[in-house]
Formats: sequence, structure tokens, C-alpha cells
Amino acid sequence: MIERLFAHIRKFTKVEEPDLELLEGAISKRHFTKKEHVLTEGHRCHFKHFITSGLMRSYFVNNKGVEQIVNFGIEDWWMADYDSFVNESISQLNIQALEDCEVVSLSKTDFDELITKSPAINNYFRVILEKRHISDQRRIQYMFNLTGEEMYDTFNDHNPDFVQRVPQYMLASYLGFTPEFLSKIRKKKVDSRS
Repeated sequence: MIERLFAHIRKFTKVEEPDLELLEGAISKRHFTKKEHVLTEGHRCHFKHFITSGLMRSYFVNNKGVEQIVNFGIEDWWMADYDSFVNESISQLNIQALEDCEVVSLSKTDFDELITKSPAINNYFRVILEKRHISDQRRIQYMFNLTGEEMYDTFNDHNPDFVQRVPQYMLASYLGFTPEFLSKIRKKKVDSRS
């Protein structure tokens, strides 16, 4: 598990052995079973989790009682409620394992200490957060500029793993569709290939 995280870090920054040793001393390995909640709304997010195997989602329940998916995470992704984690506030999100998950977890205290002691690890997390921000920004732009079908196609082109692994109703929630609308888009795609 730890080697997968180290390999991921090396993709984004030059890191020395002492930096990795610091990180290894700060993390814990955890397992979550399918459907288990990693975080529930109303609690603080004390950890960020690097997924080494499995699939997670973060979501909230809107004022109509409907689950709205904010993000998914698969292998080599970090999952947390960043608002709660960074600001040490009560979480408005839930994080749930959609498959059995193996993760490497890092507490807020250890994270803050790590990024102070290791410029390389600090750089790694800066790059990862920038990439996440870019992804979120693009998603917002897509929601305002693309048709539903174009949005689905774009998501499918960039994230084929998610489309194969995520239940259709959850994918619809993430894209801001009803499950019926997504079903029509997928049926149209199948019919056009026939």
C-alpha cells in the first residue's frame, strides 16, 4: 500500500528517502468495507485518505432529501471533506466506500507537520490540490456550457473507469442529471451504434 503512495508522489515531485520516511511515520493503513461510511455529515473530517484500492464517493443530502454526489475517488486519489479538514469545522459531506477499500490515512495534525518539515511533500500536495481545483473548475464550466449529452461524453472520455464502476444513478447525481435522463442518453448511444 505504502509503495503505491510513494510511486504516486514520485510522479509529481522529486522526493528523497528522508521525506518518505517522515511520511511513512505519519500515516496509518485502514480498510473500509463496501457501503461503510468513512465520514458522516455533522462530524469533523480528521483524515485525508489516499485510496490504494477501491472506490469512494463524497455526497450531501439536499433540502429535498436527495443525495447529491460531489466527487468520486478511485485508486491514486485522495478523499476528504477539504472544508472540514482544513478549517477543522463540522462536515457537511458524507464519504462512503462504494467497494471494499484499502487506504492510507493522514491526520490533519500529521499533515500540517509534514508539509512544514518537507518541502518535497508540501510540493506534492500543492500539485495534487491544484489538479483537483482544475478538475472542479472544468466540471462547473461543463455544467454551464455543455448539453447533457456533451457533458456525459466528456466525462466518459476522461473517466472511463468511473463509468464502468459507478452505479448509473450515482453517475447521474454527479453529473446533475436524473437517472432517467442519463438512461436516455446511454440508450441513444447504443441505438446509434446499431
